[in-house]
Amino acid sequence: MKETVQQRVDNHVFSVVIGKRLVLIELVLINRVGKSDQDIDDGSFVILKEIQCIDGVMAMVWLNDSIIVSTVNGYSLFSCVTGQSGVIFSLPDGSGLPRLKLLCKEWNLLLLVDNVGIIANAHGQPVGGSLVFHSKPDSIGEISSYVVVARDGKLELYHKKTGTCIQMVTFGGEGVGGPCVVADEEDRTGNLVVVATPTKVVCFRKLPSEEQIKDLLRKKNFKEAISLVEELESEGELSKDMLSFVHAQVGFLLLFDLHFEEAVNHFLQSEAMQPSEVFPFIMRDPNRWSLLVPRNRYWGLHPPPAPLEDVVDDGLLAIQRAIFLRKAGVETVVDDAFLLNPPSRDNLLESAIKSITRYLEVSREKELTPSVKEGVDTLLMYLYRALNNVYNMEKLASSANSCVVEELETLLDDSGHLRTLAFLYASKGMSSKALGIWRVLARHYSSGLWKDPVMESGPQDGGTNIVSGKETAAAEASKLLEESSDPGLVLQHLGWVADINQVFAVQVLTSEKRVNQLPPDEVIAAIDPKKVEIFQRYLQWLIEDQESYDSQFHTLYALSLAKSAIEAFQSEIASQNLDPGRTEETNISDHRTSLIFQSPVRERLQIFLEASDLYDPEEVLDLIEGSELWSEKAILYKKLGQEALVLQILALKLENSEAAEQYCAEIGRPDVYMQLLDMYLDPQDGKEPMFKAAVRLLHNHGESLDPLQVLERLSPDMPLQLASETILRMLRARLHHYRQGRIVHNLSRALDTDASLAILEEKSRHVQINDESLCDSCHARLGTKLFAMYPDDTVVCYKCFRRQGESTSVTGRNFKQDVLVKPGWLVTR
Repeated sequence: MKETVQQRVDNHVFSVVIGKRLVLIELVLINRVGKSDQDIDDGSFVILKEIQCIDGVMAMVWLNDSIIVSTVNGYSLFSCVTGQSGVIFSLPDGSGLPRLKLLCKEWNLLLLVDNVGIIANAHGQPVGGSLVFHSKPDSIGEISSYVVVARDGKLELYHKKTGTCIQMVTFGGEGVGGPCVVADEEDRTGNLVVVATPTKVVCFRKLPSEEQIKDLLRKKNFKEAISLVEELESEGELSKDMLSFVHAQVGFLLLFDLHFEEAVNHFLQSEAMQPSEVFPFIMRDPNRWSLLVPRNRYWGLHPPPAPLEDVVDDGLLAIQRAIFLRKAGVETVVDDAFLLNPPSRDNLLESAIKSITRYLEVSREKELTPSVKEGVDTLLMYLYRALNNVYNMEKLASSANSCVVEELETLLDDSGHLRTLAFLYASKGMSSKALGIWRVLARHYSSGLWKDPVMESGPQDGGTNIVSGKETAAAEASKLLEESSDPGLVLQHLGWVADINQVFAVQVLTSEKRVNQLPPDEVIAAIDPKKVEIFQRYLQWLIEDQESYDSQFHTLYALSLAKSAIEAFQSEIASQNLDPGRTEETNISDHRTSLIFQSPVRERLQIFLEASDLYDPEEVLDLIEGSELWSEKAILYKKLGQEALVLQILALKLENSEAAEQYCAEIGRPDVYMQLLDMYLDPQDGKEPMFKAAVRLLHNHGESLDPLQVLERLSPDMPLQLASETILRMLRARLHHYRQGRIVHNLSRALDTDASLAILEEKSRHVQINDESLCDSCHARLGTKLFAMYPDDTVVCYKCFRRQGESTSVTGRNFKQDVLVKPGWLVTR
């Protein structure tokens, strides 16, 4: 019968093979009017089509527009539309009789030869793998997604897609006395299959899907169970939630079978499983999160949750029991790999912890409630500590986390993971406790109280490790102090940080990360007087970066720089008497200071003295009065307006003629140059006259000096060849300056004369008006009216002139803003 009409009662189409003829026939049923469809009075056959067939047809299936037949030689396909035929495949000699079975659920057919079956579509093309039965079946049936075969009192159930035999049922002993016949409902949704033997008929019903899955799980067929659920889910028979449920159930079964990695793989595939369900495996009840654990036993196929240590111990005990039973010939469900090579407790426990750790790490990325987040992060820290995974412990503690400090501080303190505890305190805003730990670690690093995991990776010098470890503690502490706005906390820990690394101390004091800056007076009072560089860098930051105008800070900074400059100058003088090796050693010892300041202290002092006007120069001058810091003294005397002293220092002490002349130029008075010349010619204190400097001054600024005064100042001892050329040039320059002034004076007079002449010419101009002349503004005839003429030769009546004004003509040109210049007005002589 054609498969598409099997469910219809008003139309019946079927095919018949008679010899070599394939006949398509329709049975038309007739019933009387007024009677139901079940009351049939008569019917008739109608031959729809005849097709030339082959001889020896043994079985036939009509699927869509194709009719597939089987013979002893193989399988052939006929088209009921065109009548054409073709061979699907031929059978080799010695093969059994071929059979056909229509599979109604997917509208496919099963081609069966001996104990091998192939599922094909209506075109004869294979659509899946082969089904290999244990023996040649007597009969074949279909139920849901399975093929049912019967032989010798056994009913076997094979999955269509995987070809796996998932169930075997015995309904009679060996040799039941004849073949078995299997019949199904020939319905896509059939749930019954009937097996007939010569002596009885047995009906089998398909179990609910859940019962099938449970049965597979009890037999440890986890892959088959998951495959079944996935197939049922794709067909719409099970929900996606059920797939997640089964993944979780399989995960728990695998976990208690000591397959921890595979268990977590299934946990991660379960969207319904909650991270809190693994909490009892990590921490014993009762605990902070006991009430968060859902009381979900799933199908009750696994024991209640227990700590991983107990799970491993129970699993090892089961393995030992299974080994004993195996020796006694009793089969068990324990994994053969464990029986052949029993694992150690330590390896199993490590594998379990790593697997649960992986699950919690993935769970952290999910949307969880705050309390569950706390449990996940806190228990993850427990697992990291159990593995002694210091890197991940510190990574978790130093990042944003939901760890409960009260649950971890005792644990981490007792185990010696103080770095992790410090990071954890810092992440929770408990900076005071974190800084206390870093301080302890910095002071007791050499005692082995803690170790930096980075340094444990390779051999290094012990002294280097101690220094680097202290630097690490100070660096971490400085990060916290840079963000803290609590003056008491910052200043409490500033000292020990500065003892280890002064750069860190400077970063703490000058940090821009804190909300409120520290009180400068308290900071200055708290800085160790020996830490001069920190003191100076903080004052520099206050003055330059914070733009402080407090004269007290400016004076303190200047005094500190001056004191350091004196010490540096004295040290430099003293180092000249040392041997080269000692000098090199001194340079090395000062290397750390250069990390704070890149420029020498005297350079910084001179720049600040020049730039600032808020410090007290007299106080600084009193400090350096007895020193050799002449450049700094010159700057201070300049601030005080002591011109003579500044010139004496620049010209006589420093012998810096260029700086002295520059200072005279800044003052701008001619008498200052003469004063400088007097100093060069009469230096006092028994020094020889500085004739070259005097000649340089006369050469550069001689035009600003009175020649007569210069000649009076010149010493009779000055060599004539040095002064004659300079004096002659100065006299020539004076004469040139005088003549140049006369030229400018005469040119100015000529311009004035030309301007007066141009005005006279403009005022004496004439214009001729006749009866036809019109006003350029209102276009009225001028006649005998008063009129006015603008510089651009436009003529208007007096009325328009009054309205326009005398500065703006009719053309709109404003002569006050846009000056008119005629060629005749230019100076041509």
